[in-house]
Amino acid sequence: MKHCKHKIAALLALTLIAACGKKEQAAEPAAAAPAPAAKTELTVYTAFEPEQLPGFKQAFEAANPEITLSWVRDSTGVITARLLAEKDNPRADAVWGLAASSLMLLKAQGMLAPYAPQGVEKLDPRFVDSATPPQWTADDAWEAAICVNTVEAQKHKLPMPKSWADLAKPVYKGYIVMPNPNSSGTGFLAVSGWLQQMGEEPAWKYMDALHANVARYTHSGSKPCKEAAAGEIAIGISIGYTGAKQKAKGAPIEIVHAAEGVGWDMEANAIVAGTKKLEASKKLMDFAVSEAANQLYNEAYPVVALPGIAKPVEHYPANLADKLIKNDFAWAATNRERILAEWQKRYDGKSEPKS
Repeated sequence: MKHCKHKIAALLALTLIAACGKKEQAAEPAAAAPAPAAKTELTVYTAFEPEQLPGFKQAFEAANPEITLSWVRDSTGVITARLLAEKDNPRADAVWGLAASSLMLLKAQGMLAPYAPQGVEKLDPRFVDSATPPQWTADDAWEAAICVNTVEAQKHKLPMPKSWADLAKPVYKGYIVMPNPNSSGTGFLAVSGWLQQMGEEPAWKYMDALHANVARYTHSGSKPCKEAAAGEIAIGISIGYTGAKQKAKGAPIEIVHAAEGVGWDMEANAIVAGTKKLEASKKLMDFAVSEAANQLYNEAYPVVALPGIAKPVEHYPANLADKLIKNDFAWAATNRERILAEWQKRYDGKSEPKS
């Protein structure tokens, strides 16, 4: 009996020890879940229209959840000037949606990093830098257009213009607003287009006559068409994109693509040389040439870089590609500084104050 009592006591002790061990284990805190990896913030300079940015950001970040885009947006001339000013201390990681002629200028300054995005071989060659590997790729074509408010035109008995030459006629004196090419890519592509179409001396004479009819020059390419749509001016030299958007909203405007042909440029993309976020910037370039991105571009523009994607866009002419002049982008980039200086000397007195 004594032996049994000792055996029972030993069993009870073992049971207590086991129970205590379980309590100690239960008391230990659960291992902390690993912290989510920090997202890479990519600073992207752009001249895309403001209403386009949320959709582009959402689509890219959905495909690349480890990256978040931080936009710096302004008109083409302002973004180009900012990039040039920051040449020795770049603040942008990448550019998505800036005039190709601007990127050619930056390329000449050694400011772009070469990279061939995945799928670049599928693009229309006109939308890809000729270097190997390319230093920029493009998204779509955007073009100069004339926005005419039909109500204002009728009120002031203005004939519907059909050509650039028409706008130099005295009947339009004081009824035209145009973008300043030093601030606006739209303004520059219009001026560059006239110089290439007409030849330099005739083009400057044309712009002298046009200047007599211009009420003021804006620092935004879309503003002249928006003002025409709102009835603040009868005629705005602007871009087809803005005209199509305003007309879709019900504005009483006609969008005229001049009979002589229209200047145009491409919205383009590049990696800024020296970025510390090279891999994330490459992913942005990959997305920018993708089918998904080209479908987004086609929501606004009927001519995009990836063949077979484009569908008609409301309020654009079906034959827009035929209206685009044969544009020498390299010439425009090389002569940009000289052209802008001459334009400013001649016409800047009618420019709006910069905000």
